[in-house]
Amino acid sequence: MTTPHDLDDRLRAELAALGAPDQRRDLGEPLPDGGALTGAQALALFDAQLTSRLLDLAGRWLSGFGEGYHTIESAGHEGDAAVAAALRPTDPALLHARSGAFYCLRAAQAVGAFPAPSPEPEPEPGETEAASLPAGAGIAVDADGDATVVVPDLPQPAPDDAFAAAARDVLRGIVASAEEPAAGGRAKVFGRADLAVVPTTSTAGAHLPRAVGLGLALERLRRGARASDGEAEAAQWPADAVVVCAFDDAAADHATATAALNTTGWYDHTGLRIPVLFVCADSGTSAEGWVAATLRARPGIRYFAADGTDVTATYRVAAEAAEWVRRQRRPAVLHLSAVRLMAHCDGDAARDPLLATARLLVTSGYAGGEELLARYDERGWQLRRVAEEVLDEPKLASPVEIVRELAPRRPVRVSRAVAEAAAHAAGPGAGARAEAFGGKPPELTGPLTLAQSINAALADGMLDHPGTAVFGHDVAARGGVYGVTEGLRDRFGAARVFDTLPDATSILGLGLGAGLAGLLPVPEIRHLTLLHGAEDQLRSEAATMRFLSRGAFRNPMVVRVPGLASPDGLGGHDRDDDSLGALRDVPGLVVAVPARPDDAAPMLRTCLAAARVDGSVCVFVEPIALYHVRDLYTDGDDEWAAEYAEPGTWADRHVPIGRARVYGIGSAEDLTIITFGNGVRMSLRAAATLAEEGVGSRVVDLRWLAPLPVADIIRESSATGRVLVVDETRRTGGVGEGVLSALVDTGYVGAARRVAALDSFVPLGPAARQVLVSAEAITQGARTLLAR
Repeated sequence: MTTPHDLDDRLRAELAALGAPDQRRDLGEPLPDGGALTGAQALALFDAQLTSRLLDLAGRWLSGFGEGYHTIESAGHEGDAAVAAALRPTDPALLHARSGAFYCLRAAQAVGAFPAPSPEPEPEPGETEAASLPAGAGIAVDADGDATVVVPDLPQPAPDDAFAAAARDVLRGIVASAEEPAAGGRAKVFGRADLAVVPTTSTAGAHLPRAVGLGLALERLRRGARASDGEAEAAQWPADAVVVCAFDDAAADHATATAALNTTGWYDHTGLRIPVLFVCADSGTSAEGWVAATLRARPGIRYFAADGTDVTATYRVAAEAAEWVRRQRRPAVLHLSAVRLMAHCDGDAARDPLLATARLLVTSGYAGGEELLARYDERGWQLRRVAEEVLDEPKLASPVEIVRELAPRRPVRVSRAVAEAAAHAAGPGAGARAEAFGGKPPELTGPLTLAQSINAALADGMLDHPGTAVFGHDVAARGGVYGVTEGLRDRFGAARVFDTLPDATSILGLGLGAGLAGLLPVPEIRHLTLLHGAEDQLRSEAATMRFLSRGAFRNPMVVRVPGLASPDGLGGHDRDDDSLGALRDVPGLVVAVPARPDDAAPMLRTCLAAARVDGSVCVFVEPIALYHVRDLYTDGDDEWAAEYAEPGTWADRHVPIGRARVYGIGSAEDLTIITFGNGVRMSLRAAATLAEEGVGSRVVDLRWLAPLPVADIIRESSATGRVLVVDETRRTGGVGEGVLSALVDTGYVGAARRVAALDSFVPLGPAARQVLVSAEAITQGARTLLAR
């Protein structure tokens, strides 16, 4: 493997050997090959490349004495600076871990230090015309809106130029400085809201589904869909923005990348436009020719290719690809050949992109080798000084600092948002609401089932938030596999209620992008079993967005998932799943499980409001077995159905995140049963049987599995001193473990027992009863506990 020392020595020697140009050319003149770049632009690209390379070296230097933390070098991928140059600084960019040169060039673009690519749009009245500026010049706009003409030159870099500012960002990330502008010391990422760079994790290809969703959402917004009017929108993207998504050849073979590219092509095939430019830097780590073959074969995605070590070729092809995507509003992939240096494999240092750009500058007459070497050395010492400065900056030093942007909870504002929705539905929006429900609102239709209540609450949510979009496999045409979304497309149109491919990764990716664009997505994953294959989109992508951007970006989302066991094991393992541990393990994720119709609607309203107000990511797990149940104790008693609350009562019936519901059966003094989901109905039936034996119970429906309603758990447990935890999500890793841990952590000293499902997948048919919780098992568990 090429060591940093070897790479540095080779580059310095090669630069020195380039000599002086045969004939000097003005920086404002175009390159002699007739390309679109001027000498000033080529020099700026070299600056971006050498800054990125020196950041790699600085990272290794810092790591050498324990001050540099996890980072992935960009060496060999610096040609992507030319891709940044071909785009606008307002085009949202989702970069990968080797996009250092792209980031440096984007920072220069944003302050006008890199001349904008031509052709430029016609200037508005009063703006400075680009044609009147000196050749190769640009316009920098400061915070007050004042414009300054910037003319690139060849003198040694100024200490505080745009590239140094970008380098400071990256160095802060390397040393985990709390001043780092993206994650604030929580991670090393490329991201800044004012540069339109969306931070991404280094999980290979995981950000591609989000890019697809953002592209689709931007095009829908451009065509007239309305964004949510919640506060602190993530970004206001230009109407003709192009989403650029960078990845490498290793990521191209990951399932998430395959899902994203497949979804993009499918949408294009169906006539829906997605303005996304995928950029794949191919270092040759896969089988020879494989990446090119697979990218070329993608239907609906136009293929472009260039030598990524040649900035002129890369810029020319990238500009063509970006213009095609911007004009056609259709997807394309730019396949760049690259080389990987200082990393997992030993690339050919003779193909070093910095050397290629340096040779271009010298042979074209813009600079001499010694001048470029001096530039390299000066920038190196400049970065060393910046590195020493950022070492003295504060690190994150308290748990509060670390988690404060993870998942902010503002329950008062959420409650206020629900009250405002109620006031609007009962007042100015009453007419539109009556029309949407065909003159018969749900509160006038009699007791509703769980499924009917969720359907009505979704409709009310879409009436209240014009940016709300409901989508998933068959949710529009068929109303979902259980009919929960039936009729919504007829009421709100195909732009807001639409079908997708069945792939859960792609569905969540659409939600991630839509939320980033300012919409309020409500995707449906048709079975909980399908969600498990896509959980990284929740863990690494959705839940980390605020964490990695200090709240500058967010992706509000309410994911609806039919889950838990269905009646009599009708679904078997394919459809019945009681595993929620992986969801509860994701920091900041809200997990809601409504059991009753009169809880489902207010809980869904809370989730929608929390997503809109706080940017929360909520998973709304709907018990399949309870969707269409109307009875509780005996056939025909209709005690599980419930009236839908009229808007005037929504504020009073608001259900805050993390608050349980308590039922008193008999004296309610002998036993506390803590449960959720299907366990609520079974526990109430068991409590009725116990009441006939003189035992008074209080049944606690957790409702929220993350965060758990700990205060309610402790209060209701202490009231009786005997706790029976009823957990349908298995003994190991189930919700019951969290409940018991909360009791122990808070010093509960009473008796406790657990009734839980076995550590088994759900079998088909009557066998399911052998592993799942039942009312009879709950009753017997209570008797055993009471007999102690």
